[in-house]
Amino acid sequence: MRMILVGPPGAGKGTQAARLIDTYRIPHISSGDMLRAAVKEGTPLGIEADTFMKAGKLVPDEVVIGMILERVAKPDCAAGFMLDGFPRTAPQAEALDAAMRRAGVELDAVVLIEVPDALLEERACGRRTDPQTGTIYHLKYNPPPAEIVDRLVHRKDDTVEAVMTRVQKYHSETAPIIPFYLAKGILKRVDGVGDPDIITQRITAVLSS
Repeated sequence: MRMILVGPPGAGKGTQAARLIDTYRIPHISSGDMLRAAVKEGTPLGIEADTFMKAGKLVPDEVVIGMILERVAKPDCAAGFMLDGFPRTAPQAEALDAAMRRAGVELDAVVLIEVPDALLEERACGRRTDPQTGTIYHLKYNPPPAEIVDRLVHRKDDTVEAVMTRVQKYHSETAPIIPFYLAKGILKRVDGVGDPDIITQRITAVLSS
């Protein structure tokens, strides 16, 4: 299963990604993690990306796409992969698609987790992270144990204003990739409202249909 996971901030992509990579036994390829790993390993593309990052510039799309193609060619991607965090714009989607076709890599699905904006705000603002374990809780949907509440951290970018800024950026920059994948016939829309177990079932159902 070769897929891309898409959705607005707070849609639950992280939760579902962890479940899906376990279900399908495929690696989770986060664009940010991939960049950091390539820089650390000192690969030619990693060295090139590092020069841009040290200069405070965005890494060019062609460099990121080159890294993606290198990554999906590794043995652990033989059964598939889940790409997360890229593409974020329509031009990136088009460039990635062209590069993958040249490399003989074909996507099976682009999974879009859909959640109303009002719920995204509630989800994000209620998140709390345990700095000791990295576990993410939600005051309403996944309450933390009482004994650890005092040590939990509320991220600075989980305010109403910050969340809505990220959501608006998603609608203006990332949502335009949806028609592109819809036209290719590989877009799978999933209702992201409800219990995480039910959402996982919805995703696996559309992927098997």
